[in-house]
Amino acid sequence: MYKKLSLLLITLNLFTANVFAANDTKLILVTIDGLRWQEMFSGADKNLLNNKEFVREGFKVKEKFWHNNEAQRREMLMPFIWQTVAKEGVLIGNRNIGSTMSVANKWHFSYPGYSEIFTGVVDHSLDSNAKKENPQVSFLEWLNNKPFYQNKLAAFGSWDVIPYILNTQRSNLYINAGFMEAKGYPLSEEAQLLNQLQKEIPSPWHNVRLDSFTYRYAKDYLLNVKPKVMMISFGETDDFAHDGHYDSYLTSAHQTDAFIADLWNTIQTTPNYKDNTVLMITTDHGRGSTAKDWQHHASPLAIQNYMKNLKEFPNGIVGSENIWFAAIGPKIKAQGELKTAEEVKQKQIAATALMLLNEDPQAFNPKAGKAIKGLLK
Repeated sequence: MYKKLSLLLITLNLFTANVFAANDTKLILVTIDGLRWQEMFSGADKNLLNNKEFVREGFKVKEKFWHNNEAQRREMLMPFIWQTVAKEGVLIGNRNIGSTMSVANKWHFSYPGYSEIFTGVVDHSLDSNAKKENPQVSFLEWLNNKPFYQNKLAAFGSWDVIPYILNTQRSNLYINAGFMEAKGYPLSEEAQLLNQLQKEIPSPWHNVRLDSFTYRYAKDYLLNVKPKVMMISFGETDDFAHDGHYDSYLTSAHQTDAFIADLWNTIQTTPNYKDNTVLMITTDHGRGSTAKDWQHHASPLAIQNYMKNLKEFPNGIVGSENIWFAAIGPKIKAQGELKTAEEVKQKQIAATALMLLNEDPQAFNPKAGKAIKGLLK
């Protein structure tokens, strides 16, 4: 009898431990604003590299990022993506090999793109980048209302509209975006220094801070507060592209890859995150593919309305709907570049994130896009 009782207790303990482990998966979702699938999968664009309008004298980006071999060229630009994620995880969006992904919204710019990522639904009324509280509920907000996750989520972003997209007032998420300072938790010396430096170092833009601040704030929070789920949104690539600075666009993409590499190394060397964290990486929209339109992104409908300043493109910016996705972690199949039987949509990311966390996407929102097939082990 004692043996049977002992066996039962052991079985119950193992079951409890397995359930706890299954529910204790961590997730970090990284977005890189407006980074084209062309650079992600093919590296630097020769036509833009050789265009003096977009590459300023002295930047020497061709020496840093050009190689005739595409595989080497893309690895020069995004070494972590191609040396680690491509070998241990999965990538979607290389349209040259039949791997396709696009936004489902009809606007092809940032606010509706981010909303689609986080809420899993398309709300066509979100038709501008205005600072409007999002009526849709993000999967982050939904998780924050569950006892297991409450106050264990955080979002960091370079763009000052992120708090509105995640509806801070309603969601009560911890958000540090735009030019916000670190606050709300015992600040480390590094966080205090970042607060001071952010005041002293000017950004080239009025509504987007430099990505180094976003990453350093996020890393400090990760190490000191240890959230279960985190979002980090980088913004420089999109703004440098809009400015027509292909040199800075490439340099920023390369640095963002380095931030993500450091993030992954931090995850893999930190207790409770090591071998228990999934990293998802994506973008909010694509952009044009030629020297004439690569700076821009908009649908034909957007140009008729919110983006009338692009009226020289009455058919929209062709290709700005095309995006990409990458993931790595203990629950992700190591498949490298994944060919898609049907086009993956941006609205599928939220359900995918919830599936990785062992949560039910249907309970979140039955209207949300279905989880991306073939990713999970």
